[in-house]
Amino acid sequence: MVLLSARGKRFDHEDAVRFAVSDGLTLLCGHYKDVDQRVADHLATEELSVGDFVLSGGEPAALCVMDAVVRLLPGVLGDHESASRRLALRGTARAAVIHAAGRVPRHGVPDVLLSGDHGRIALWRQAEAERLTRERRPDLWARYRERMGA
Repeated sequence: MVLLSARGKRFDHEDAVRFAVSDGLTLLCGHYKDVDQRVADHLATEELSVGDFVLSGGEPAALCVMDAVVRLLPGVLGDHESASRRLALRGTARAAVIHAAGRVPRHGVPDVLLSGDHGRIALWRQAEAERLTRERRPDLWARYRERMGA
């Protein structure tokens, strides 16, 4: 039984994988002023937090944990990637140019995404994910580099 609590260890992808391959998961949610300490001490097997912020209750945190775990279960998402590729090939997935009236200039889709070359598209997506992670989440980038031995 997992108690969702601001004082718990930070929930991460490894936890989601661990829960996805387990036989079951029970999430305990406090509301407003948390739970009786006896629940944390004697009923919960661990305490997890979804982030460094305070919520009015554990229910929103439970939704985050459930979503992260359930999407890892076989058959839940189906073949999302190939469905996206089929839509993109038909030209119905996204507009080629976006423009927010009066706010930003027009922005076209990078040529590689219109190329139809799925290998190049995958490499571009990976490079963009890494670039954005380096820029926006240097803490995650540092952990990734440590794990990769760099």
